[in-house]
Amino acid sequence: MVEMLAGRLDVRTREFAVKEVPVPEPGYGEVRIAVKAAGVCLSDVHLIDGTLSPLYLRGDEVTLGHEVAGVVESLGAGVTRFEPGRRVLLQAGEEDLDGTIFTRGVDYDGGWAQFAVAAERTVVPIPDSLPFEQACIIPDAVSTPWAAVGATARTQAGEAVGVWGLGGLGAHAVKLLRLLGAAPIIAIDPVEQARERALRFGADLVLDPGAAGFGDDVKAATGGRGLAVAFDFAGVPAVREQALGALGKQGRLVLVGLSGRPVTIGHDTLFSYLRQQVLGHYGSEPEHVEQLVRLVEQDRLDLAASISDVLPLADAPQAVERLVKKEGNPIRLVLRP
Repeated sequence: MVEMLAGRLDVRTREFAVKEVPVPEPGYGEVRIAVKAAGVCLSDVHLIDGTLSPLYLRGDEVTLGHEVAGVVESLGAGVTRFEPGRRVLLQAGEEDLDGTIFTRGVDYDGGWAQFAVAAERTVVPIPDSLPFEQACIIPDAVSTPWAAVGATARTQAGEAVGVWGLGGLGAHAVKLLRLLGAAPIIAIDPVEQARERALRFGADLVLDPGAAGFGDDVKAATGGRGLAVAFDFAGVPAVREQALGALGKQGRLVLVGLSGRPVTIGHDTLFSYLRQQVLGHYGSEPEHVEQLVRLVEQDRLDLAASISDVLPLADAPQAVERLVKKEGNPIRLVLRP
């Protein structure tokens, strides 16, 4: 039996380890890819620490990693769209015939491994010009904020927006909002290094949420109108309260960060009078990933600055620890098998 290295999580004990497992065989309609890069996401950390649990996992162990790129290595029966050697990325999950969403690296084995198997319909070709390290983070790290700012918020050019939480998703939201023409883009985070990064990614103004005069600064930047859209990428109740207070007439608050806590509207009469909205957001659709690949291919989007470091797969535990401790305030750490 041929074996490979894989980052495996025991969901009963939450024990994570990189170990030898059998190389998976592609079934009907599946391809096997040789993984070249896999992103390390906060969701992976939450799976390890028990904050998140798989809903549909068969068995007690899973290979983590839902941000994956590589090269098609072999084909299962019935595959018609790909040939070995094709450079690809994998969608972060797939929808079953009954509408159930299965997430890669959560409900079935992901890409923290030397090889990964994927249904043909979840495989997306990438151009030779797109490095694997950048390609792998498009599903989720980039596609989730892309879907949030476009599909959910329906952000229009010239609209004033605020982005709370400037980690991996929030930082990309700033860059993508710039691409959509939002103005001004106000980026909010208590960490100075994150604020500085937001300026490099295209923010017009950065603010510390705890600074005196925060509300006055937002009003001044928006000509007294308040925000058209506020994005919560932090998943913190205090952020939502502050963001709601910064909204203008017909303003939308989009909840991307998850807190598991109630959403409180402090003054429902004013909220209704101003016809404001609170919108929930989660993940992205396959077309969002495909759109982003085209944008990168056409030089509309550059993700080079998003890769904070690349580590060997064997160092996956250290990558997780670095993300937990926010060592170096990374946007995305990437594993290379």
